[in-house]
Order: sequence, then C-alpha cells, then structure tokens
Amino acid sequence: MANASGLFTPLVPGGVRRRFSASIGIYRSGFWFSEGVSTKRRILCSSTVEGAENISPSQSRVPRLSSRGCKLVGCGSAVPSLQISNDDLAKIVDTNDEWISVRTGIHNRRVLSGKDSLIGLAVDSAKKALEMAEVDPNDVDLVLLCTSTPEDLFGSAPQIQKALGCKNNPLAYDITAACSGFVLGLVSAACYIRGGGFNNVLVIGADALSRYVDWTDRGTCILFGDAAGAVLVQACDGEEDGLFAFDMHSDGDGQRHLNASIKENELDHALGSNGSVLGFPSKSSSYSCIQMNGKEVFRFACRAVPQSIESALKKAGLSGSSINWLLLHQANQRIIDAVATRLEVPSERVISNLANYGNTSAASIPLALDEAVRSGKVQPGHTIAAAGFGAGLTWGSAIMRWG
Repeated sequence: MANASGLFTPLVPGGVRRRFSASIGIYRSGFWFSEGVSTKRRILCSSTVEGAENISPSQSRVPRLSSRGCKLVGCGSAVPSLQISNDDLAKIVDTNDEWISVRTGIHNRRVLSGKDSLIGLAVDSAKKALEMAEVDPNDVDLVLLCTSTPEDLFGSAPQIQKALGCKNNPLAYDITAACSGFVLGLVSAACYIRGGGFNNVLVIGADALSRYVDWTDRGTCILFGDAAGAVLVQACDGEEDGLFAFDMHSDGDGQRHLNASIKENELDHALGSNGSVLGFPSKSSSYSCIQMNGKEVFRFACRAVPQSIESALKKAGLSGSSINWLLLHQANQRIIDAVATRLEVPSERVISNLANYGNTSAASIPLALDEAVRSGKVQPGHTIAAAGFGAGLTWGSAIMRWG
C-alpha cells in the first residue's frame, strides 16, 4: 500500500534527524528541495523524515520557510446536453426511480451524445475557470487532465491545450487515478508551483464512464454520468497559501472490487497467423465494461475516507469543526452521509449535487465545487475538506481554502 505525507512546509526541529542532500529530487513520498545549507532547508511539497512523528501540527504549520504557496482562484464546469432520468433507465432495465434514489440518492445523470465530446466538455470547463480567475490562456504553465476515459490512448490533455489557444505550448498530460484523480491533480499542481516555479496550473477532472457501462446491468448503469470540471491553481505568497495538507493512498489488492480490465478480442480471420509464431500476431484488445462489487466498495469508502480526512486535518493543524464545507467524490449519497456522520459534520455543511449528475468520476469534485461557488454557497476564505476515492483502489483527501 502506497501512501503520501501532507502538503505543508514544516520547520524541521533540531531533534529531527535530517536525511536530505543538496539537490532537487523525490524523497520517498514527496518533492523536496535543499539549498545545501543545513539551517535553510525547505520542504516544498511533502516529506517523510525520521522523527517526523514528534512534530506537532502547530510546529508543522508555522513558521514556514517556503515563501511560495498556491491557491484556488477560478473554477468552471460543463455537462452534456442529454439528461437521462431514473424513469428513462426503467425502460431498459428492471428498476424504478424509488429503487435507485433510495439506494444511491441519484435521480438524473448526463450522458455524452451527438456532437458532445469529453475534450469539448473539458475545454468549456477550463475556459470558465480561466475567465473567473482572469488569467489569459497564454499565461497557463501546465494543463493536468485527470481522467480515466481519454479520447486518445496516448492522452487528451494536449488537445485541450491546443483548443484553449495556449501559444506558449505549455506541458499538458493526463493523470489516471479514477475517482481520486482530481485530488491527485491538485497535489501535483501544488508541487509544480512550490517546487518548479510554475505560476498558473489548470487542473481538469473529466470523465465519460457512460462509454464503459453495461446498460443491461442495473447494478452499475444507474450510477454513472459524464461531466467535466476545472480549477485554476495559482502561485501566491506563502502567507496566502490555500492548500494546507493532503493524505493519499492506494491498495492494488482492492482492484478486484472495481475495475474495467483489458480484454482480448478474437483474432481477425482476415489476418490469420500463417502458423509462423504461436500467439502472434497479437490479438486486438479493448476494455471491458465496469465491473464492481458494490458492497465491498461501500465498506472501503466508509472506512478509508474518514480516516484520510482526519489524517489530513491533523497534518494541517485543524479540527473537523474548523472546516466550512465537506466536499466528497459524488459516488453515493449513503457514503456521503456516512462519512459526514463519522466526522460529525452537519448536513448543512456538506456539498452534494449527486442527485442531478450521478457519479462523474474525476469530474465530480470540481463540478460540485463550481456549482457551490457560483451559487454563493462557497465564499472566498472558506475552508474545504475534499476527498476522492475509487478504482485502484485509490483514495486521497486535501484540506484547502477557496480564493
């Protein structure tokens, strides 16, 4: 099981044994930078050091040696035009609105159709985020597309960079971590800003899981929808830093509970093998529909997500009562309610738009955030505890401030 430390820049007390060299690199689970002077070491993203367990949350947060922070300054979202209701699904599988809504909290979802495309949704959401942040596309230093359903095997992020008209050819690449992808994207953006000198990073969560749903399986087809959401993460002075801490994990043993594995198709008869080499030419392949053990995924989320958020809060030196909003991956309302209860967060401080869109994978957190910001619910200065969880299995949380 892999894990990562929190996103903050602590002073390393004299009693903590230092294990850094004068260079830039990856140390265990974090990006670090050493200036080569033992009294002026800065941890720009995260670290694991011997004796770190003796550092209290207050020590880890103030004072900070790093003068560079990051903050969320713009957001946007986009959804397909086609809406599919529970009643619509009842026409193709044995289900009904009550059965779906009681078990999931979902009433509608949006699905790609016609001229809609995942890249188009991602571009629309990114443009809205840039407009809110008042940042020109030519000032974007990096585009991170968090998706498990790209429209090109080799990734779709460069096509977004092209469509936005970024003339300076900034780096653009995909991050594949299913429903945890957006949180991982935020942490990656912070590392590029803190340690790489980047100023404006677009983090986009976009998925079209409807393309991998078995529409005859009522256990999975009722859950998923398509969407995109984006945020603009911007460099700022360390005192204004808005990404306080994070906690990230994976457990490959849980892959059997949620996956869409590759499968081999039958060899094309026209190609043949000529009997030359056994098993060659290789069979063409594709991905299977989503396979999920709902009960196991439910147990996993209700156990792992609260622990992750509690860990991130501890690293940030905050308590659950100090956050303004709880924003979880929108997978199932029962999961959202269970996590909120465990963390003792009242329902009025929980952001949820699951009923309208279903599970949109990496898009769900930025989509819900964008709606909450534009409706006036989330205000500048509000502290948000966000968490993603899903296939891999992967899960992660981040404590951040909006604006």
